[in-house]
Amino acid sequence: MQLHHRFFCPHSRFVRLILAERGVEVELIEERPWERREEFLRLNPEGTTPILTVGSGLAIPGSEIIAAYFDELDRPETDRRLMPQGAIARVEVRRLIHWFNVKFFEEVSGPLVAEKIDKRFMAPEHGGGAPDTNALRAARANIRYHIRYIGWLAARNDWLAGPELSYADLVAAAHLSVADYLGEVPWNDDETAKDWYARVKSRPAFRPLLADRVVGTPASATYADLDF
Repeated sequence: MQLHHRFFCPHSRFVRLILAERGVEVELIEERPWERREEFLRLNPEGTTPILTVGSGLAIPGSEIIAAYFDELDRPETDRRLMPQGAIARVEVRRLIHWFNVKFFEEVSGPLVAEKIDKRFMAPEHGGGAPDTNALRAARANIRYHIRYIGWLAARNDWLAGPELSYADLVAAAHLSVADYLGEVPWNDDETAKDWYARVKSRPAFRPLLADRVVGTPASATYADLDF
C-alpha cells in the first residue's frame, strides 16, 4: 500500500493513525497538492490528500472513504475494530468524524496549517506569502469552544463516542495534533480534554506523528511531551 499524504494535513494524519492502530505498513509519499502533479491528479482528480493505493489500480481518496474501506473489511469479532457494532453508536462516530473533518478543519486546523505552514512552501502564484492575521485570529477564537466541546464529550464517556476507542478519537486527535505542533491549543481551558488527548497521544500508533517536524518551524513544548 502507498499513502499519498502531507505530514501536517490532518486528514492524512487521521489515516496514518488508522493504519498504525491496525498494524498496517504503508509507504508514505508526500504530496504538495497545489503543484497539481499529473500522476497525483490521475489518482484523485479532486487534487486533495490523502489517497491510499491498494494493489494494482485501486486508489481510495479521502480519509472518510479510507476509514469506511477498512471498516468494511472487518469481521464482527475482530479485536481491532474502530467502528462500533450498533447502528446508533455508528451514527455518533460518523457524526464526530464529520464534525472534525469539516467543521473543525474549516474553523481551526485548516486555516492554521494553511497560514503557518503551507504558505511558506507555496510559490506566490499558488497562494504563498505572509500569513493572514485575520484567519489566524479567527482560528484561535474558534478552537476555544471546540476544546470545551471535546472536554464535554470526554466527560460523558470513556472515549469521545463511547466506551471504546473509535475513529472519533483518532480524527479528533489528528486535527488537534497539528494545532498542538503550532502551539495553538489552549490546554488550560479544559482539563478533561487535555487528559483525553494525553491518553490518545500516548498510544504507540501516535509515535510516528510526534516525530514529524517542519523545517524552520519548531514543535511546541507540549507536542511530543506525553505528560504535558
